[in-house]
Amino acid sequence: MASAFEYAPAPESRAVVDIAPSYGLFIDGEFTDAADGKVFKTVSPSTEEALSEVAQAGAADVDRAVQAARKAFEKWSALPGSERAKYLFRIARIIQERSRELAVLETLDNGKPIKETRDADLPLVAAHFFYYAGWADKLDHAGFGRRTTEGHVGAGPRPLGVAGQIIPWNFPLLMLAWKIAPALATGNTVVLKPAETTPLSALFFADICRQAGLPKGVVNILTGYGDAGAALVEHPDVNKIAFTGSTAVGKAIARQVAGTDKKVTLELGGKGANIVFDDAPIDQAVEGIVTGIFFNQGQVCCAGSRLLVQESIQDEVLDALKRRLSTLRLGDPLDKNTDIGAINSAEQLARITALAETGEAEGAERWSAPCELPSSGYWFAPTLFTNVTQAHTIARDEIFGPVLSVLSFRTPDEAVAKANNTQYGLSAGIWTEKGSRILAVANKLRAGVVWANTFNKFDPTSPFGGYKESGFGREGGRHGLEAYLDVR
Repeated sequence: MASAFEYAPAPESRAVVDIAPSYGLFIDGEFTDAADGKVFKTVSPSTEEALSEVAQAGAADVDRAVQAARKAFEKWSALPGSERAKYLFRIARIIQERSRELAVLETLDNGKPIKETRDADLPLVAAHFFYYAGWADKLDHAGFGRRTTEGHVGAGPRPLGVAGQIIPWNFPLLMLAWKIAPALATGNTVVLKPAETTPLSALFFADICRQAGLPKGVVNILTGYGDAGAALVEHPDVNKIAFTGSTAVGKAIARQVAGTDKKVTLELGGKGANIVFDDAPIDQAVEGIVTGIFFNQGQVCCAGSRLLVQESIQDEVLDALKRRLSTLRLGDPLDKNTDIGAINSAEQLARITALAETGEAEGAERWSAPCELPSSGYWFAPTLFTNVTQAHTIARDEIFGPVLSVLSFRTPDEAVAKANNTQYGLSAGIWTEKGSRILAVANKLRAGVVWANTFNKFDPTSPFGGYKESGFGREGGRHGLEAYLDVR
């Protein structure tokens, strides 16, 4: 007889989403084959099964999509903001209605746990479209008045034109919302390229655009590899480039657009510090540490991948953290009780593995949570390193996986110095019971987002972005509108 306490899986049904055997590019309101007929397969990271075959865009397809977006821009930008808002509201409501289907799809294609796609990603996706729908008819009152050459405030802000947008694989649908919602609200049209490992939710969004009655050509989706993204960046009729992804690719994009009149925002890598002071509530801080680095398997640009603990409580925090990590459940991402899903791709797993091995080779002490890894798919156990110095590779390089580097400090000034000792500047966290310390330390941290007694909390009304090699520009909030408007 089975034990009363034996684990009972609770998998979400795959039947709620119908994945077609193949998908085309979405150009000018229609699905179409790539000009050269090329296709590629998208694979489920947790099982390595091929989910679907997808068209592979090339330069000719990019040109076709940009032309469609340029043609649609004339009418879309001329619509009153209140009319554009109706489409955005409609898209937001359809996303809510189809949220269960989209959550399952995202989990299958990305590998992250269903409870994250269901409870975090999809509500935020809808919220971004609702939020920017509200802005669409208020742009003249957003404080972005255009200035004349004499410095006087002139006419209200105007859309830029065609926005080329390139998004990563870690939050496929959420990054799409971050990009498309403000672009459409401000009167721009869009050509978006999703990551090659996670194309499906963007293609489903294309269907949502048709369902919402969005005019043809306003949103175009090009699935493909880096060459398609490069062609989009280089296209002479694209007015704005928005990119989220690696710092290396971001630098290449910056070089490509240098000397042009394209407007650019880059949201790149990070190596966020999570600072725990000796007066912090330990249990609450441990939960925040876990959320900071193990949410989405650590595949988060703003992950709290460096833990800075005040020396006097280091042993207590580490003991509590290891106990907590031992309770995390790794496995089937569709199981509603799973905490740690699959790594997105074999390539990313190889990078995480290599950096972890480098950490060991350089003398850091490795500890991994005891868990059984599935026999198929791409998996990495939650891992932390102690005896880490600022010179260690794992303390400097973005690992983009479930790997935490632990360092200690004695004084607030030392904590700030260590937190800022990075080429990145995207995020940070502070754990203390003193409000004055939160304000004092946060003011000294060179990070675009600083969380206090929490981590990885997002809201469409709040701007997000970084400093240094984490990029420039802001997404979200009123600030996210400016990137899509001509305010010169």
